[in-house]
Amino acid sequence: MLYPTPIQDLVNELAKLPGVGPKTAQRLAFFLLNMPKGEAELLSSAIVAARNRIRYCSVCFNFTDQDPCAICRHPSRDAKIIMVVEQPKDVVAMEKTREFKGRYHVLHGAISPMEGIGPEDLKVKELLGRIERESPVEIVLATSSNLEGEATALYLGRLLKPMGLTVTRIARGLPMGGDLDYTDEVTLSKALEGRQEI
Repeated sequence: MLYPTPIQDLVNELAKLPGVGPKTAQRLAFFLLNMPKGEAELLSSAIVAARNRIRYCSVCFNFTDQDPCAICRHPSRDAKIIMVVEQPKDVVAMEKTREFKGRYHVLHGAISPMEGIGPEDLKVKELLGRIERESPVEIVLATSSNLEGEATALYLGRLLKPMGLTVTRIARGLPMGGDLDYTDEVTLSKALEGRQEI
């Protein structure tokens, strides 16, 4: 063993984080060991508090410390429009735009047969129950534009359309400031499909 047991345990735990390999885990461990004790305790307390206090909103399944969450409780949010996203971080991304005034539903994943994730592993049943209770008029599918996100949107579209709802998909295409010659064919194709009159 190269390190004393407490350091090796810290490295092993840090290496479990997504995108953190053994070398990065070692660097993080030594960074944490060199920070002032008070800061290390604040970090530790913040992790424990978040883990203990954060739960799913009983309405939309976003992360919250109050149930229902602030978005579901907010009286000015349009309950007739529900945007379906894959993860809580997607709600944050959409909220940063300050454009969407409806409510959300978080699936907590996307359909991925390669990883053994099917609709039953997502919050689809809960979405159907919510639609029955709340009677929205539009469902906006805001899943990723990768294979899993597209499969999820296609599945949900086929499931929801017969219910008489308007089912829309967020547009996909060129990022602001992007050059055409550096853009892949699929993105260009989607940008062409989503063109609008000016």
